[in-house]
Amino acid sequence: MTAIYSRILGTGSALPERVLTNADLEKLVDTSDEWIRTRTGIRQRHIAAEGETTGDLAFAAAQRALEAAGVKASELDLIVVGTTTPDLIFPSTACLVQHRLGANGCAAFDVNAACSGFVYALGVADKFIKSGQSKKVLVIGAETLTRMVDWGERETCVLFGDGAGAVVLEASPEPGIYTTCMHADGGYKELLWNPVGVSAGFTDEPNHGVRIRMAGREVFKVAVKTLDSLVEETLRAAGMEASQLDWLIPHQANLRIIEATAKRLNMSMDQVVVTVDQHANTSAGSVPLALDYAVRSGKVLRGQNLLLEAFGGGFTWASALLRY
Repeated sequence: MTAIYSRILGTGSALPERVLTNADLEKLVDTSDEWIRTRTGIRQRHIAAEGETTGDLAFAAAQRALEAAGVKASELDLIVVGTTTPDLIFPSTACLVQHRLGANGCAAFDVNAACSGFVYALGVADKFIKSGQSKKVLVIGAETLTRMVDWGERETCVLFGDGAGAVVLEASPEPGIYTTCMHADGGYKELLWNPVGVSAGFTDEPNHGVRIRMAGREVFKVAVKTLDSLVEETLRAAGMEASQLDWLIPHQANLRIIEATAKRLNMSMDQVVVTVDQHANTSAGSVPLALDYAVRSGKVLRGQNLLLEAFGGGFTWASALLRY
């Protein structure tokens, strides 16, 4: 029996028009461009306009991915959106995007795995295709994370941005996604979290007290250690060596974490896609944004092997090793 792979047909992305630079942040909070750059690698981030939603960005990224793939929305069997900032509690952002695309009738749902959301969604979509249940799938990672940023808290407000990225997958006898790995450990909840939910934590504060809480140093330590073991696991599962990788496309949270992962793989930073300087941490949007940038800029070429990986609140961590 011929193996079925999930193959990326096209990519797309979308960013809000408004750009907030480190210099702009110096006017809002006690920080500096040098402080932000040396600790994170971030120079600027995009901020959603008033009334601009996660779904708006997801829809724009999806349109571009479908166009690049040469696929009509009516051909889709499934839409999976990775997001932790949905437009509404329900319907899911996936359902809202589905209707706007004109893909009504196919399965559609959201996946919330924080910064690992897109890679989780990609793993889910891959399983649907490999099982034979789906033939064409739209996978999106989209966030408006700045809506829950405390602009008076300098340790966190400098880190995040808004954006979306998408890919269209097709069932193919040719590789394809070789393997995906997904993990979580809820025991680390209070190192990176938002303490407000539908059934807990609402207050009379503006935005009901919705704010990101993060213990930066502790998160950094766990992320580096966890991604080390994830890289080993992913290569082993795919039966590949690090030397066979052409590109590392990591979650864009912190340049030092990215550099540590590249070092573990003995990869030059010339083989690492870095957009954190331009986009900051867009959570579930970061990996597909980086992928689309790498494809459209001509860095990533057909037939090359890509390692995608992410780490986020939960904690969650996930990877995908694929041939583009």
